[in-house]
Amino acid sequence: MRTRVKICGITRIEDALAAAQAGVDAIGFVFDLKSPRHIHPDQALKIARALPPFITVVGLFVNAAPDTIEGVLSHVPLDLIQFHGNEKPEQCRRYHRSYIKALHMQSDIDLHAQARLYGDATGLLLDSYVANAAGGSGQAFDWSRVPRDLGKPVVLAGGLTPENVGAAVRQLHPYAVDVSSGVEQDKGVKDAGKMSAFIEAVRTA
Repeated sequence: MRTRVKICGITRIEDALAAAQAGVDAIGFVFDLKSPRHIHPDQALKIARALPPFITVVGLFVNAAPDTIEGVLSHVPLDLIQFHGNEKPEQCRRYHRSYIKALHMQSDIDLHAQARLYGDATGLLLDSYVANAAGGSGQAFDWSRVPRDLGKPVVLAGGLTPENVGAAVRQLHPYAVDVSSGVEQDKGVKDAGKMSAFIEAVRTA
């Protein structure tokens, strides 16, 4: 099974189209006001409408209020919700949408217990743990900590770049990989060459 690619923190139409041209499977919009990659729903709508078919549009939220999430869902055609904070299972389920749950790889995390807790999630996104940062830190974690028997599709995130993603795919064979800072010129501004190199590295791993 091939490993899929999501590029997160998209803020510009030209970056989304470059990612699509390179063969991305999914793009991510960050609806977290604290993030330097935050996007307004109006801009997200423009980008989503500009995309060619068969690219999954993901909305990322971090401990957002229900009315905030519902407001985005009513405005932007999201295919999938990514909960990237401390949301409980019942908070993830209330929108009756497919979702993935991000888990930060703290030293004491029990991934099997988390997989059971979020049993209706379509996948688990494993990200680096950095104090006071929800994501986009550019730091990798020890991939050997990921068990092979989680029973859920694993989306690997955290510090991935065109240079190291091939090794990550060969070691873990994850369902998908998720990159943001590793393919940027600046926060929220993607580099077309880096995105293309990243996707090619995944394909050839």
